[in-house]
Amino acid sequence: MNARVHQPVHSNQHAASYYAASANRSVAYAPLGGELRADVCIVGGGFSGLNTAIELAQKGLSVVVLEAHKMGWGASGRNGGQLIRGVGHDVDQFKSVVGEEGVRDFKLMGIEAVDIVRKRVEQFNIACDLTWGYCDLANKPRDLAGFAEDAEELKSLGYQHELRLLQPNQMREVVGSDRYVGGLIDMGSGHLHPLNLALGEAAAAESLGVQLFEDSAVTRIEYGSQVKVHTASGVVLANNLVLACNAYLGELNTNLGGKVLPAGSYIIATEPLSEEQAKAIIPQNMALCDQRVALDYYRLSADRRLLFGGACHYSGRDPADIAGYMRPKMLEVFPHLRDTKVEYQWGGMIGIGANRLPQIGRLKGQNNVFYAQAYSGHGVNATHLAGKLLGEAIAGQASNGFDLFAKVPHITFPGGKYLRSPLLAMGMLWHRMKEVL
Repeated sequence: MNARVHQPVHSNQHAASYYAASANRSVAYAPLGGELRADVCIVGGGFSGLNTAIELAQKGLSVVVLEAHKMGWGASGRNGGQLIRGVGHDVDQFKSVVGEEGVRDFKLMGIEAVDIVRKRVEQFNIACDLTWGYCDLANKPRDLAGFAEDAEELKSLGYQHELRLLQPNQMREVVGSDRYVGGLIDMGSGHLHPLNLALGEAAAAESLGVQLFEDSAVTRIEYGSQVKVHTASGVVLANNLVLACNAYLGELNTNLGGKVLPAGSYIIATEPLSEEQAKAIIPQNMALCDQRVALDYYRLSADRRLLFGGACHYSGRDPADIAGYMRPKMLEVFPHLRDTKVEYQWGGMIGIGANRLPQIGRLKGQNNVFYAQAYSGHGVNATHLAGKLLGEAIAGQASNGFDLFAKVPHITFPGGKYLRSPLLAMGMLWHRMKEVL
């Protein structure tokens, strides 16, 4: 299949993805050396860390970002590139914690999160192939009924973008497959090149005076009224600390680490399709996603490759042959692509929380330590919202959104470091079995 082999997760270079091959800028930042002082030290150079840095720098604070690998190395630079409204899954479940008004605010922030990305791209003129148009795909009639309810609720929230329900006989308008029984078009969501967005945001942060360091894994943190963040070759002394590592937090903070489960997600990219082929499979160049637990998500790249993603592994080990694993899934949706070559295959870790709501707050007992993690596969927009909320909270500005997220309790996954993944895998298997009942 001529698929290019992805790099192991411990590599300090970007995964050998289509995104890395088509990155439109090359940036390199030196490792941290010596001692620095700053108002805020941020650990993690992905969307959460970079956007928090931008927000803080715009408020006049001095910021240092420490990234263990390269800017955008983790999920921020590897994901499916789908920019979809909403934060969390079924936020109505938190009514007893935040009240009806709080639930409504969560839903409004899910809309605002996409707009933050839109404005970031516009303000800093970031070339990241931002394209509007998304369609939720119904696998079963009950999914379509749920879409109708979603559309009515969005309208009640004042959603300004076009929403349109599709019946079974209209599905060929958006996807060249007979697999689905309906859909919901949303022209306020869309897709983009995530690594180019992350690299553009790193450049934006640097232009605002943020100090960025790569190959600077944090080895130790000393907490206190002033935090000391140690790397192999330097230390940062800061008044505030932000932990923005998500699925790659590891053992850096075991309290937070126990509340987020790393799960592998995988993507393949085909060779470039002809204009006719591309129009046949995704006629309106939308991002698309189905409703199953082990969902499929896919879209076209700017050079007309099909980027097809999905799966969810909890073992911490990538499949030996990602293309061999994902290609059959692609062919179930688009069997007429059987002669199409897969040219790229890669994977990465997403962070999943037990209740599927992003975890944004202060570390218990440490008022100057903040965190954001556990976006559960919907991080492109939610990370940007997290950056805004963290920026407000650290700068001492009133932030109702930050307070709402901080109110929601998050359980630690049972089983400890070695058993939590198998236990969750068993739970996900149960949900998949329910899909076929």
